Amino acid sequence: MIDFFEVIKRALNGPYFSERDFDMKVVVPKLRQVVKKYGIRFDPSNPIPHDDNMADDVFQAALELAAETGCYCADTSRVIRFTRDELLEALRDAPAAPVFGEGFDRKAMVGRKPESPIPPWCFLGAGGATCSDTDVYARLLEGYGRIPLANSITCPNLATINGMSTQAGSPLEMLACIRSVELARAGLRRAQRPGLPIMNSISTAVTDAGKICGSEFGLRDSDGWVVGFAAEFKVSFARLNEVAYIVARGGQIVGECGAILGGFAGGPEGVAVVSTAYLLHSILVLRASVHLTFPLSLSGWNTSQQLLWTQSLSTQAISRNNHMPMLWYTYCSAGPMTEMNFYEIATGMLTGVVSGGNIEFGGVGAARNVDYLSPVEPRWASEVAHAAAGVSRVEANEIVKKLLAKYDGQQFNPPKGTKFQESHDWDSITPCQEYVDLYGRIKDELAGYGLRFR
Repeated sequence: MIDFFEVIKRALNGPYFSERDFDMKVVVPKLRQVVKKYGIRFDPSNPIPHDDNMADDVFQAALELAAETGCYCADTSRVIRFTRDELLEALRDAPAAPVFGEGFDRKAMVGRKPESPIPPWCFLGAGGATCSDTDVYARLLEGYGRIPLANSITCPNLATINGMSTQAGSPLEMLACIRSVELARAGLRRAQRPGLPIMNSISTAVTDAGKICGSEFGLRDSDGWVVGFAAEFKVSFARLNEVAYIVARGGQIVGECGAILGGFAGGPEGVAVVSTAYLLHSILVLRASVHLTFPLSLSGWNTSQQLLWTQSLSTQAISRNNHMPMLWYTYCSAGPMTEMNFYEIATGMLTGVVSGGNIEFGGVGAARNVDYLSPVEPRWASEVAHAAAGVSRVEANEIVKKLLAKYDGQQFNPPKGTKFQESHDWDSITPCQEYVDLYGRIKDELAGYGLRFR
């Protein structure tokens, strides 16, 4: 595989395009061409497709797309291009089973195949959603560490430090990033799981300086750093600076992408191809050991039938044609401690796991509001994800259709839910009885659909 210096060289000297020309004259027409060439068609009747040939066609379309478009460097207006042979070489050389964590929580994340009985890796926590202060942050981290099936932790974004709002690029951002790492480590020690890896690269960080600065105050090489693209196929020097730092210290990167339904990726067919093509850029440009994908609606959630279908298809395409592990992230619209949110999580976990993915789950829909977070939803996600291991796509498809009927179409006006402080005992970090009862009732309902909890 070509080295990172070559990637930077191409970011400085590759073909010049304005950003608009890259979008409209390179990405959009080539994407339309490969979708048509490979005959990829959205099936509105099945949120979980089970056509292996179509999944393989999506992968071939993505390979062709990646070789034609490359990745756009926004700081130089240059395109980082790779040949088909370089892309295939990167697939061959990509990590197969990266290891994260320390002590009893040290474990390899493996690539899964569709319908695999291998339990999925569960990357759980806040998903970068915002909490108000350090006290809430510390309690949430301890609560996340107590989730039995957690394999790694994703932390909240810390909104304030010493009573002042964090501001990107200011000393307050640096101090908040440092504090967030210190609090995360302390919370996991209190949960008696000090070896759990933290894998979301300090979600408080906005700038590359914030991420690098905070990393020096408690992140380990056995943790993970999430580094992402901008839609579609774009990367900045700030993200490449993070890559340079992480690779030099011997850390591992989770390459992140979120194709936009209705944006330059077009409809569900195009989003499936784009999401798959990002894998190739993730390996080469971001030097990733794990690929994370979450195609989104313009409103910021992905629990509709269209988005479940497109993410399932791209996950199958990736998992069938590549050995590097991948993570699937479900963004819900409803807030914590609501029936709708439990259903959204269940559809996402079922769809992702039977399609061959591992899972990340964090902040829920109303977490766009401060403190609308809880350890309960990540725990629910992990239980459903483990129950889905070994389930067939056909069987999961029927369960997901029943769940979609309960909420799909309500995402534009979802219930807000409750704040962490309103739903949990502050000292013991345990949920209120109403929360426990809701959890049990939805779990019994899914068991009635044939899902076998373990």
